[in-house]
Amino acid sequence: MKAHTKETQAKLTPNTALDILKEGNKRFTNNSKADRNLLEQVKDTQGGQYPFAVILSRIDSRVPAEIVFDQGIGDVFSARVAGNIVDKDILGSIEYGCKVAGSKLVVVLGHTSCGAVKGACDDVELGNITSLVSKIKPAVAAVEEPKDASQRTSSNTDFVNEVSKTNVHHTLDNMRKQSPLLTEMEENNEIKIVGAMYNVSTGEVTFYN
Repeated sequence: MKAHTKETQAKLTPNTALDILKEGNKRFTNNSKADRNLLEQVKDTQGGQYPFAVILSRIDSRVPAEIVFDQGIGDVFSARVAGNIVDKDILGSIEYGCKVAGSKLVVVLGHTSCGAVKGACDDVELGNITSLVSKIKPAVAAVEEPKDASQRTSSNTDFVNEVSKTNVHHTLDNMRKQSPLLTEMEENNEIKIVGAMYNVSTGEVTFYN
């Protein structure tokens, strides 16, 4: 499998870009990798890169985007931060990926059993982690059930995972509110912006808008 060129990238639509990631995750969960020569892709991309997607995911070592979507060198931009939150720097990076480098898809990828979300659920205060988890707390508050405070902690796996999913939706909302450029591109069907959740137990990714 060759690295993407300007021509192959230009032929992709946002929907076909999404299909590529879905197919890649199926290969990953079936333990059936695409046939690619990574060193050859290194040579192919030495003069330029034409990724078809930008993936904003968390820093968790269990969720490397290129691997779980079975992609190679030069296929995707990968932005990683605990809690998959957005700020001006991350938004600028995503805007570059789409408007300048031609990517057709933006994915905000959360995952189950997220440590940053657990920290937000437990009101963790520790160094700069305090500021980071504060950005996730709106998602904690938005999940109304269970109401019993003793069940709204990191020990409740279902609650943590629901907060993680809600946090992905909040990030999608913040991205659209804080980046008129990305919103305009989405409205013009130049790109697609979607959310997704990775299951750390199965390797499966579930997509949603």
